[in-house]
Amino acid sequence: MTITRIETGQRMSKIVKHNGVAYLCGQTSGAATIAEQTREILSKVEDLLDKAGSDKTRILQCVIWLADMADFAEMNTVWDAWVPEGHAPARACGEAKLARDVLKVEMIVTASCD
Repeated sequence: MTITRIETGQRMSKIVKHNGVAYLCGQTSGAATIAEQTREILSKVEDLLDKAGSDKTRILQCVIWLADMADFAEMNTVWDAWVPEGHAPARACGEAKLARDVLKVEMIVTASCD
């Protein structure tokens, strides 16, 4: 099976496709609020899924890291409005120290693709 890497840099690829599955690198945003960061991240996810030959109805799993679990409800409000009804993926959410202090949320998505 072929492995396809899209937007590959020295440290990582933004997308790796293998055997009908697209693995996206962790997506972050430097916006001011958790809601703004979540919206921007989900927009980036949609763009990457499109490049991978997929879309948000084909997401298999999303792992979400929050810098502070106090932001869980506000992040979920944006998430719930974004996920198409009947297409909720398997999901995990936990709290972690993220790479930069400005980051409030990071999402790692896996989806089926062409």
